[in-house]
Amino acid sequence: MILGLDAYLTDWLNLVIRWTHVIAGIAWIGASIYFVFLDTSLERPREPGDAAKGVHGELWSVHGGGFYHVQKYLTSPARLPEPLHWFKWEAYWTWISGFSLLVVLYYFHADTYLVDPSVADLSSGAAIAVSLAGLVLAWVVYDVLCRTIKSDLVIGVVGVGLTALAAWGATELFSGRGAFIQVGAMLGTIMVASVLFVIIPAHWELIRAKEQQRPPRIELGVEAKRRSVHNTYLALPVVLTMISNHFPFLYGDEHAWLVLVVLMLIGAWVRHFFVLRRRGRTVLWIPAAAVAATVAIAIAIEPEQPTSSAGERVTAAQATAIVQRRCVTCHSANPTNDQFRSAPAGVVLDTTEQIRARAGQIEAQAVGSTAMPLGNVTGMTDQERQALGAWIASVE
Repeated sequence: MILGLDAYLTDWLNLVIRWTHVIAGIAWIGASIYFVFLDTSLERPREPGDAAKGVHGELWSVHGGGFYHVQKYLTSPARLPEPLHWFKWEAYWTWISGFSLLVVLYYFHADTYLVDPSVADLSSGAAIAVSLAGLVLAWVVYDVLCRTIKSDLVIGVVGVGLTALAAWGATELFSGRGAFIQVGAMLGTIMVASVLFVIIPAHWELIRAKEQQRPPRIELGVEAKRRSVHNTYLALPVVLTMISNHFPFLYGDEHAWLVLVVLMLIGAWVRHFFVLRRRGRTVLWIPAAAVAATVAIAIAIEPEQPTSSAGERVTAAQATAIVQRRCVTCHSANPTNDQFRSAPAGVVLDTTEQIRARAGQIEAQAVGSTAMPLGNVTGMTDQERQALGAWIASVE
């Protein structure tokens, strides 16, 4: 039990917060994608006089059994409309719930999910402090870049380089699973901080300018749109990190940081395809290149067939003994690890028959990668991984 939270309470907190995170994330990303679609699909106003009233562009669409006519004003209309709908709490609640999940799962159980002694000799407190500092640093660096560099192309190139540096650094400090989540949390913090500190203040400027009967500061709106566009390209890479804990073969790879960066680039590349498509350009080679790159990664990181260090035959009894020592503290009908009330993902490895039935998973997560045991809390050695791999190869 850690910080007074037993396994059952942790499970419920995990469920409720994760559910909230997914709901808020869907709402936020959906709204973001929709408004980027609006901006890229606007046409000049057709009705005479609309432009004189301040209409910058308009869009007609059909949905829900009717027609919608959307008009965009770069400055306030003749009178301030009421009610005026805002889109901010979706972003705020996504971050609040995501950070809460980070605390409940990765900070309260840092010794299991965040720290891996075989990667770096960090205490739980030090790992949490580094993680929190990374969130703040990510926003500060990004904001400074945006305020000093006006070219989005340069921002993109520099951003990819810094993300790669962050991914490499995270994998040098944290467990594989923790590293992926850390990078996602850093990018997610950038996205939400842009909403809080740049996009929403620009919206308030439009309203206050109208209330004070003065011209608004247009440059704030321009910068807000710029940050919104950046966010739409960050969305899919962040979603990748949100689901990455289900794929140990990724974060357990020897070059996990590079795999993460390339997959993030593929996500942003796919998003670019849809942005262009809404502008009337269907560039089919973009998804084709994304598929080819994904296949190339899958081939590149496929683990080699392991053998025992001495080449000797590994018996079922020896393999079972390794699993009993290193795995069944969690993966048992009655786990002895107090963080789990039941076997994670329903994987029970109490008997040789159960181990043989899960041989493929064991090979992928504990032999082909070091994803399991989590944080290597039970101290599985390379020789034991090799022996397990040799036994699995002999029974397949």
